[in-house]
Amino acid sequence: MKKWMLVLLVAVFVLPVSQEALASSRKKKKAAVEKKEATPVQTDYDKLLNKPGKVTAKSNFITMHKLNGKLYFEIPLKYLGREMLLASTLTETSDAMFGDVGYKQNDPLHVRFVMGDSCIYLKNITTSATIDPGNEALQNAVNRSYADAIVASYKIETYNNDRSAVVVDMTELFTTDVKDFSFLPRMGMLSVTGDFRKEASGLDEIKSFDDNLVVKSYMTYKVSIKILFFTLLDNLPVTGKVTRSLVLLPEDKMRPRVSDSRVSVFNTSKYHVSTREDGIQKYSLANRWRLEPKDVAAYQRGELVEPVKPIVWYVDDAFPAEWISPVKKAILSWNKAFEAIGFKNVMQVRDFPKNDPEFDPDNIKYTCIRYLPSTTENAMGPLWVDPSTGEIINATVLIYNDVIRLVNNWRFVQTAQVDPRIRAKKMPEDIMEESMIYIVAHEIGHTLGFMHNMASSAAYAVDSLRSVSFTQRYGTTPSIMDYARFNYVAQPGDEGVKLTPPDLGVYDYFTIKWNYQYLPQAKDMWEEQAILESWVDEKAGDPIYRYGRQQILSRYDPSAIEEDLGDDPIKASTYGIKNLKYILPNLEQWIDNDPDYSHRSGLYNQIANQYFRYITNVSYNVGGIYLTEIKEGTPGERYVSVPKDVQKASLAWLLNEYRNADWLSKSPLLKKFPMGVDMTTLLRTKLAGNLTRLKDNVLLSAHIASNPYTVKEFLNDLYNGAFESAIKGTKLTDGDKLLQSTLVDLVLAPLADQKQSGGLFGLNTAYAPSIDEILAYDLDPSGMVRLFENKLREIESENGAGYIASQLRQEQFGTPGYGFLQKVDVKALDNSSVYLIDLAFKAQKLINSKVATSTGEDRLHYQALAAKIAKTLKNK
Repeated sequence: MKKWMLVLLVAVFVLPVSQEALASSRKKKKAAVEKKEATPVQTDYDKLLNKPGKVTAKSNFITMHKLNGKLYFEIPLKYLGREMLLASTLTETSDAMFGDVGYKQNDPLHVRFVMGDSCIYLKNITTSATIDPGNEALQNAVNRSYADAIVASYKIETYNNDRSAVVVDMTELFTTDVKDFSFLPRMGMLSVTGDFRKEASGLDEIKSFDDNLVVKSYMTYKVSIKILFFTLLDNLPVTGKVTRSLVLLPEDKMRPRVSDSRVSVFNTSKYHVSTREDGIQKYSLANRWRLEPKDVAAYQRGELVEPVKPIVWYVDDAFPAEWISPVKKAILSWNKAFEAIGFKNVMQVRDFPKNDPEFDPDNIKYTCIRYLPSTTENAMGPLWVDPSTGEIINATVLIYNDVIRLVNNWRFVQTAQVDPRIRAKKMPEDIMEESMIYIVAHEIGHTLGFMHNMASSAAYAVDSLRSVSFTQRYGTTPSIMDYARFNYVAQPGDEGVKLTPPDLGVYDYFTIKWNYQYLPQAKDMWEEQAILESWVDEKAGDPIYRYGRQQILSRYDPSAIEEDLGDDPIKASTYGIKNLKYILPNLEQWIDNDPDYSHRSGLYNQIANQYFRYITNVSYNVGGIYLTEIKEGTPGERYVSVPKDVQKASLAWLLNEYRNADWLSKSPLLKKFPMGVDMTTLLRTKLAGNLTRLKDNVLLSAHIASNPYTVKEFLNDLYNGAFESAIKGTKLTDGDKLLQSTLVDLVLAPLADQKQSGGLFGLNTAYAPSIDEILAYDLDPSGMVRLFENKLREIESENGAGYIASQLRQEQFGTPGYGFLQKVDVKALDNSSVYLIDLAFKAQKLINSKVATSTGEDRLHYQALAAKIAKTLKNK
């Protein structure tokens, strides 16, 4: 076959096939290109997060991704450097002893996210130092000396696809034992330790919104509690569900308000660096909500104007139905004071929303009042602020179930003599509502920035509290922020006298004005300060406007204590005791439906406790010092000794009550109560110990007095009172024997072989409250002292009254604010040993004479005292 014919033949048979193959090949290539275009290349962001099981909480703030036990934050670059608050709230607990649901155990962290070298830093913002504006060089120096602290650093895992946000792994912050987030209580000498169990902890729900986010976690510990060397609980498993919330703070800051130590407002401390003053100046900012009128012009015309941002309270749906109305009334009652300064509808109340995905009562964004089904007889109202300005960002009121038991008992023992309505086992609804309004309004006052003013009730004359017209107008105290419970001064027959504190007192209106009056005429906070100071200056010297800080670690001032009424402790306590003597004989007939007598037994104990409070109120007069915050050029003195005649009269009154306390144990009811030590004996034991502790108080009070009640006079008066029966030759009572034995121990103390004064660690605890005072005056809101009362009493008996209080840390024991009254060391003044030794010889002579002339039990008592004195004096 010709070659050309062969080629032609091949072309005929082969070319159609090749064209078909080529076409097929082109189609395959086109499909591959189309397929490639349909499946874009996976980015690092997709590789990291686009996996099965991912849960995303998306928002315009920080988007969160939870995946395989890890938590990723997608932080927009525009929020780097922005100020935020990061808070931790307990949401659930397996043991209420170790936390209160709804409470933040630690202050929120003031933080910002900052870009680092391939990482994101979480920084704790430092705002403790300020300068005068406009000094750039000084500001740079301050910034270098007060820089933000790095809390943690997080590797940048990736950027989002449009590179507008960074992604970091934040798992560790929410699933490990970060101390700033711990819900376990801090209790000073009560050492609470938690061994974190990572294997039993982990992430739960996540939520994110336009300016805040929420991360919930389960945290498990093995918890132990120790007191000094004693273990009370060991390795108890405790699980808490915690809610960590991060809220974006506004860039437009509230103008701060400089605080005044003469006004009872919580504050945030600062240092001011300025060339105008020699040295760095310390000052503080008032804690307050940001209240600004919607219509400034109308406000300045004197019209009532709504605030731009009202204070909205969310009320727990768990409250007993009958509590909800008084809770809401208490919150709204503060609106009257805001209206007096031109604002309306400041305090607003809403129920917990139903089916609202944004609402979370444990989110720092929401201010809530919570119900806790707990045996704790208390309520509390903490607040949390922006540290840079003192602006209150969030507050919580916690109402424990058994606070109603406390109110029931106190209302009975303080007012049953004059109010037949409460002579029952359960308070009637109107009394319960009235009492609940007072409790909640007091706690709401704390959340508005107001501290306790324990001097407030001392502004009213005692006899004014028996006046119908006076009490109906003013109640029992100028401020509900005092602990002035109910009108125990009112006597049977004082019909129409108001028995409760006012809805709001005169001083409460003043503090609302001071803390919240809008002052647009001032160009800055320093001009504001001058205006505010002038308001306080005008009131200086008026007892109604005097601020008396709560005395926790040291107690000097008898006019600034808890649970008292009126300006004269002797007169008020005498009225109160008279009422107790009226109530006790009627206890049997007034209370029914109590077949086992448990309720009446409880009320009897309350009567005894109230009696102890009345006696202790008067004891603070002896060696007492009135304390007042003052300013140059205004009336008043910073410290004034209680007048000598008042101190002597108070000691005489105490000794008289000591001798005549038997009424407490003469009731036929006692035989129907559980077996126990006679209450009069217990009370006399406490009083005898307290009397001998007053020596150091008298030393300091005498030191500052122009006409002093000296320690020599005090010891002689105490000696004469204790040995009155021996001097007069009358038969001894059991009380006489106890007081004489206590006094002999006191006068022999300088010569006796004993531990260094002050107990185990040589601490002088003369001014610190005893366990009895801590419990009687509610100085321990945590309830831990009551819970471990028996063990703490053992320790106190070894180390001296006041030792427990001296060991409790300040930040956990009492109300923060302008600092606590620290004890003044009186060692340099203490020449009391001279007089004590003289009294030891004087007592020896008297007692030896009584050994020779007395008989029976009295002679045995004197013999024992004589032997103790002889042994001590012989050894020295």
